[in-house]
Amino acid sequence: MRSPRAPLALLAVLALAACTSAPAQPPAAQGGTTQVDTRVEPLSPSLDITDPRGTRITLPATPSRVVCLTGLCDDALTELGLKPAGTSNAALLVHPALLGPEGRSVPVVPGSFGSEDVEAIAGLRPDLVIGLAGVHDQLRQALAKFNAPLWTVDPKDWKDSVGYLRALGSLTGRAKEATDAETRFRSKLATAVKSSRDKGNDKKTVLLMYGSADSIGVDTTDSLVGKLLGSLYTYPWTAKGTNAETASTFSVEEILAKRPDTIFVYSLLFGTDKKLSEQLAANPVWAQIPAVKSGRVHEVAPKPWGSGRGTRSLSLVIDESQSLLSTTP
Repeated sequence: MRSPRAPLALLAVLALAACTSAPAQPPAAQGGTTQVDTRVEPLSPSLDITDPRGTRITLPATPSRVVCLTGLCDDALTELGLKPAGTSNAALLVHPALLGPEGRSVPVVPGSFGSEDVEAIAGLRPDLVIGLAGVHDQLRQALAKFNAPLWTVDPKDWKDSVGYLRALGSLTGRAKEATDAETRFRSKLATAVKSSRDKGNDKKTVLLMYGSADSIGVDTTDSLVGKLLGSLYTYPWTAKGTNAETASTFSVEEILAKRPDTIFVYSLLFGTDKKLSEQLAANPVWAQIPAVKSGRVHEVAPKPWGSGRGTRSLSLVIDESQSLLSTTP
């Protein structure tokens, strides 16, 4: 049911998934066995930090103007009680999980993802620019001409997201805000894991998908959100190789074979106003999937589910997935 070549915009999403993936691992019903450490280590302000990927960041002064080119940045700044000086993720920033209507006052960086307007970024007079590794590294040299240091982040699981939150909290002098947010998230995830186990939801097969009817993308166990869902539910969706165009692309027949009980969908609308679940409604194979038969296909917000990456967005994924699993169709 999928075309040999995905739409250009979807390829960008698939490439992004590859940038944030780790080596494939066997699927597991992790919800019943995952243990979440709720301890939070002390944190102090510092202008010299090492991030979760081992990158050392040293700044001459506490940054007060941070420009965000990746959702993790917007998410983390919001957790720290700060606003970006500019963002390329306006739709995420104005979501209620982040700043809501208040986010509309943040200047939007023009340009496509990975090719943002460098002069526009420089015009925002940033002390720090935060982008996504493998996507924004190419902007480093151009930004250096404007004395705008670039930090590229690469979160592969929720622990990395917490680590980047801590690093940014340390750099911005918001250590307490960072550890408070970390405490909330660890507690939320630990409670959710126990709830899933107690209710038997860890035995339910869940799927998170996106894209179009011609090219269905799946958040595999290599992705940040896929791994998070794997800690709560049965999530048997491993990447199919390492090719960014095909590793996370599944046919309707492949989805049916794993018989998901619940499907979450974030629709990426390319030239259509029909959500992905609506595009698939007339497909007879889609109709055979248990989640479709039982009315447990749920459209969710694309930005926090698909590109948030930070603890606020991941908290929303936890809360909404648990709520939707407990909803009677």
